[in-house]
Amino acid sequence: MISSFGKFVQPVGTYWPVLAIAFLVTLLLTPLCRSFALRRGIVDRPDEFLKPHKKPIPYLGGLAMLGGWGAGLILAIVYRDLSVGRTLALLAAGLAIVSLGLFDDLRMTSPRLRLIGNIAVAVWLVGLGTGDRIASSLSGLGIVFPPDERWLEIIYSWPLAIFIIVGACNATNVIDGLDGLCSGVLGIIALGFLILSLHLTFFYGNDVDNPLRLCLSLAMLGAALGFLPYNSNPAKIFMGDAGSMLLGLNAAILILLFFEISKVRWVIGALMVFGLPIGDMFLALVRRWRNGRPVMQGDRSHFYDQLIDRGLSVKRVVAISYLLTSLFVGAGCLVLFLRARQAVPAYILFVVFWVIIVSKLGMVALEADRRPPQQP
Repeated sequence: MISSFGKFVQPVGTYWPVLAIAFLVTLLLTPLCRSFALRRGIVDRPDEFLKPHKKPIPYLGGLAMLGGWGAGLILAIVYRDLSVGRTLALLAAGLAIVSLGLFDDLRMTSPRLRLIGNIAVAVWLVGLGTGDRIASSLSGLGIVFPPDERWLEIIYSWPLAIFIIVGACNATNVIDGLDGLCSGVLGIIALGFLILSLHLTFFYGNDVDNPLRLCLSLAMLGAALGFLPYNSNPAKIFMGDAGSMLLGLNAAILILLFFEISKVRWVIGALMVFGLPIGDMFLALVRRWRNGRPVMQGDRSHFYDQLIDRGLSVKRVVAISYLLTSLFVGAGCLVLFLRARQAVPAYILFVVFWVIIVSKLGMVALEADRRPPQQP
């Protein structure tokens, strides 16, 4: 038992410098970015609706996270011989998504332009080969693409891969609404991806993508943990759209890499690990649709906003969010023990359970139904 566990976690001993350098660089860069943002007046000013914090908070935390995440991956190229071309392509995509988020933080883009930018980054990544074969994962459902039908596989793969990248970037963006929420939640999710990657390395060590999955999980975990001390309530700095979309991009790339294993259960497990941001995004979209508002318009329909409105403190809501994320991660890691025919019904029941809970709590109710009764 101990021997098996030691072999299971052995890759962490091999790749731990990626985690260490991502954490340390982010930890050191964050106060520097905060000082620069304060000097330049790059701050998030409170309002009476979407931004309830009491005083202006500096942005640019995303730049520190980019520095830590990028340093981890560069070290992985040098230290563990990752594919230089592919890893540099991912670094370039990270730089592009952070630049797009930074422009949005500075109020230089509209939501529509940001969405177009997300799609452009996704198209570029998929065009370079990240996720362009994920339709092969459907082979477990009886859908197989012969070698001479590569064009058909592309037709299936590209839209799905682009949707996953754009969706993940926006899901992490909208969950960045409370001090320490996004960084902590994505740190836990990174740990979940790491557990899945360790299992794959233990049982399928010859998979060429396993080192990349491990390094991306560790770099994401290090960047999130390095930023969290400055972002916990009361926050000294925000990551902004630059940081949240970087974490979302990293998560999307990992999900696509699990798709490429061509086994349905790993796809389901990876999506379940990322389940809280996905669930919150769908919750917000459904509520906006039910209340007749544009689905792209920001509001206070997210689950954490509703908990705050019900009288819970920020720290308590963040703690609840960490617990919920851990439950989703734990559910996702059940694929280590379940076959696809067992995992599919199990996860359907898990999702149905949470849909019932959300409905019972009135989180998708019409706003008129949630208003307090008028006093006579």
